[in-house]
Amino acid sequence: MITVTLTQENNKAITGFAVSGHAKAGAHGMDIVCAGVSALVQSAIMGIERHLGREIDLEQNNDGLIMNLIGQPDSLTEAILATMLLGLTEIAKLYPKSVRIIEHRR
Repeated sequence: MITVTLTQENNKAITGFAVSGHAKAGAHGMDIVCAGVSALVQSAIMGIERHLGREIDLEQNNDGLIMNLIGQPDSLTEAILATMLLGLTEIAKLYPKSVRIIEHRR
């Protein structure tokens, strides 16, 4: 199962996320659930870094990644991260045995 853990401030602004695990919804290289989650997460990271020019703390390992904003979230980072969450939520609805989303508030 892929687990996406979101970190949010009390006002619900997303400040970071961790993604770990494997969907196991298809053969290696053919897993559409994994591909969808990866595309959404990587697009959000690139949007924040490359398009907005914001700094992030990014840690990657064999099982997943952790991304945290450096500095305060704003309406632009929130738009990107909330859009990522919308897509991930839809995938989790379609494949509930493959994707789990956890939200942590600080």
